[in-house]
Amino acid sequence: MYINFWYPIAAADEVKADAPFRTQVLGLRFVAFRTQDGRAHVLSDVCVHRGGSLGKGWVRDDAVVCPYHGWRFGGDGRCTLIPTLPDEAPPARAKVDSYPVQEKYGIVFAFLGDLPENERPPLHTIGEFGQPGWRANKLTVFEVPAYYERSMENGLDPSHNEFVHPAQGSPNINANLRKKPLDVQEVPWGSQFLVRFENKEAAKGTKALADKDTLVDEVTAGSGHVGPNQMITWIRFSETNMFHQYFFEAPIDDTRTRVFFVNMRTFLLDPQHDDRIGRVNLVVAQEDINILAELDPVQTPDTTTKEVLVPSDRAVVVYRDWLKKFDQRGWRIDTDTLKARKGKVAYAIPCPGRRTSGNWVLDPVPLQKA
Repeated sequence: MYINFWYPIAAADEVKADAPFRTQVLGLRFVAFRTQDGRAHVLSDVCVHRGGSLGKGWVRDDAVVCPYHGWRFGGDGRCTLIPTLPDEAPPARAKVDSYPVQEKYGIVFAFLGDLPENERPPLHTIGEFGQPGWRANKLTVFEVPAYYERSMENGLDPSHNEFVHPAQGSPNINANLRKKPLDVQEVPWGSQFLVRFENKEAAKGTKALADKDTLVDEVTAGSGHVGPNQMITWIRFSETNMFHQYFFEAPIDDTRTRVFFVNMRTFLLDPQHDDRIGRVNLVVAQEDINILAELDPVQTPDTTTKEVLVPSDRAVVVYRDWLKKFDQRGWRIDTDTLKARKGKVAYAIPCPGRRTSGNWVLDPVPLQKA
């Protein structure tokens, strides 16, 4: 798991001005709330007074209130009131980490790291969102009982579809491509590929959609990633009938992942089809989850010598190469130390504010050496 990337924190409608929203990402707790101007804020969920959970408190006067002693913290993470010192300004150390936020596609994202704005890896843009000729399904959020790298690699693996996805017609890679390494293209902070799939059971695979225009013998499809946790999948039945799917993944810890799924389509645009297409998407997702939940080891092996990889795994290899680049920057969380000291030390992902001010109470999350 890595700091210094954008992570989905909550669906937009879960973040409110009258109650805090509590969640866990990267093995640590966070709290989100809105101020009266509608802006969403994301803070570390540990009160620096006596360790109370801000997410278990309430929101008042544009601040989240700790339920233990009533200390209030504004959207910038600074304490605004200490009830036992009502006439005194809170000390400078009375602050918690506050993270940059973007709200897009019905999701509240937070940049969980301390990089200045001009150095941050990007939050992937869904260019089709809100554009004529495209329709977005209602945001779908689901949990996967697997490590997020395993989930990401599953999405970057074209050869599993034939065996895992009868709901899609068990599409298999075009015979001419079977023995060739995937043509994986590098993009900023990631990679992508497109291949042709032979959909010989097309009628069976798209029966759930009941749309004749998707009953095709060959489909162009592929996937890509940006950073360690943002994945895109393209499924093109024809020049006019397409799915573009976006998966923003939030590692809950090193065994569980929460996926925020945005599905875009160019056909069946009437809203009456949303539920049906949403159900089909969840059926396909469950097929993947059933496999991922049983993988051994749970986490991706540290070396490829512990697996036998073949040419169709090229996109997975490129993804792992990118992870090594993030390792070299010193961004990987030391999960062994984090777990070993759990209950003894309260950690926080360092926020950008730590670069411009000192006197922080919570320890920065332990990182592996570059």
